Amino acid sequence: MKLDSMYQDVILDHYKHPHGRGLRPGDAEAHHVNPTCGDEITVRVRLSGETIEDVSYEGQGCSISQASASVLNELLVGKELAEARRIQETFLELMQSKGRVEPDDAMEEVLEDAVAFAGVSKYPARVKCALLSWMAWKDATAKALSEGKTA
Repeated sequence: MKLDSMYQDVILDHYKHPHGRGLRPGDAEAHHVNPTCGDEITVRVRLSGETIEDVSYEGQGCSISQASASVLNELLVGKELAEARRIQETFLELMQSKGRVEPDDAMEEVLEDAVAFAGVSKYPARVKCALLSWMAWKDATAKALSEGKTA
């Protein structure tokens, strides 16, 4: 099976069987909209000290934006904030590479299913879709921390 085909399958699987969908109680939330295509998402974060206890979301949009939110949930729940930020920064680096970064073993270890979005980085209009939930997560987490709403 070709790598691109396998990556497409991962994205479609997360779109059809989303992880973390449905807003649950949290410490803070952020709502982001991609005005270019109409995708939107609300992300809620619940922290326990420096650990991400839960990330839930509700949104509508293309398979890329919704699958990316599912991958985010799968990757970040249970992680310490420092590690989650490292994952988010690695994903951002991949998405901003314009297709010039080929995921290596180290990147795949950090990003797991998120490496499936490597091909998306070649299409600037789609990069915003893939990053929508990640930027909302970053804002919701910053809001939770600034308001001191950690258990």
